[in-house]
Amino acid sequence: MKGYKDTRIKDARMIGNEALIQMRGVVKTFLSPAGEFTALKGVDASFRRGEFVSVVGKSGSGKSTLVNMITGIDRPSAGEVVVGDVMIHRMDESEMSRWRGRNLGIVFQFYQLLPMLSLVENVMLPMDFVGVVAPEEREARAMRLLDMVGLADCAHKMPDAVSGGQQQSAAIARALANDPPIIVADEPTGNLDSRAAQQVFDIFDELVRQGKTIMMVTHDNGLAQRASRRMLLVDGEVVHETVATTLPLLTHEQMLVATKYLQTRRFGPGEPIIHEGEPNHHFYMILEGTVDVTLMRAGGGHETVAQIGPGEYFGEVSMMGTGASIAGVRAGLRAPVEVAALGRTVFLDLMGEAQAMREAIGRVVRERMAENAAHGGPAGMGLTLEGVACGG
Repeated sequence: MKGYKDTRIKDARMIGNEALIQMRGVVKTFLSPAGEFTALKGVDASFRRGEFVSVVGKSGSGKSTLVNMITGIDRPSAGEVVVGDVMIHRMDESEMSRWRGRNLGIVFQFYQLLPMLSLVENVMLPMDFVGVVAPEEREARAMRLLDMVGLADCAHKMPDAVSGGQQQSAAIARALANDPPIIVADEPTGNLDSRAAQQVFDIFDELVRQGKTIMMVTHDNGLAQRASRRMLLVDGEVVHETVATTLPLLTHEQMLVATKYLQTRRFGPGEPIIHEGEPNHHFYMILEGTVDVTLMRAGGGHETVAQIGPGEYFGEVSMMGTGASIAGVRAGLRAPVEVAALGRTVFLDLMGEAQAMREAIGRVVRERMAENAAHGGPAGMGLTLEGVACGG
């Protein structure tokens, strides 16, 4: 048993900068009186040490099922769930219980404090079950954790004698009892008012600064956007993060369509991506690196007029008009660039369905055409936005 303990703690804590949690082709199917329901459909996802990831999506999108794959509350019907180099989906219930106690802290929407125990006794309970902390040190550690979440003065009160926000703070302290590297929170603010929700988020923020990895399922878009990364699920599938951030005015279903048609490409330093005056058939979103926007000068040669990086996009001017580019685009000269590309037909179909997104990109098109003209380039080469309204 001692060997098991040492191995598991090391596996979860010493992964360094690599992915701490990996989900590979995870499928989860449930049986119901109405037949089979697939909650997760081949999910590939990874989470690094020290990340604060919010998991968002509509009810029934698979958010809770996804985190339940990591906590071991549910097991995948197919695929793998790996934490460190431990394949937790292969553990039996006894192994999973021991591993979970040492490596995971779980925070629930409805606190799940034992009503017959004081707050400090609730925090001590996981220490009693797991045995990582020496018996004589447990109460002192519980008090330190309650002090960290602002509840030292309430330590000996019963759960029903404090507010909902204080109960959730105590539940967070309990989740930290055995100093786990990973915190999983399923709708931790769903039963709280905005002020208490903010306090809980602030605690999570501090834990991330201390090196904890946090996965938080939430319906609160305001809090979700403050996490270091936002994972969007739609009908059991993960939307590409760049699609969700670059095209935020698409519906979730449209984002999933874009994800399915996305092509990832890599260009070496200085490699041309779009040639000025030539047809372009893709809308590009930058994943990593930078690109130079260039104009050809009358005397020959190209001048760099702008440089854009991750989270920005290009190719929209030619995509929303005749297909000819008013400027050239190449990978930055110092390093490769990785981009995600959508083909013309898919892009225009999406823009035809999403008026707000079309109008937002249209404003960028006009700005870039004006900037291009100011640098002495063509003012649009006859490009027009009218065709976009009906999908091109």
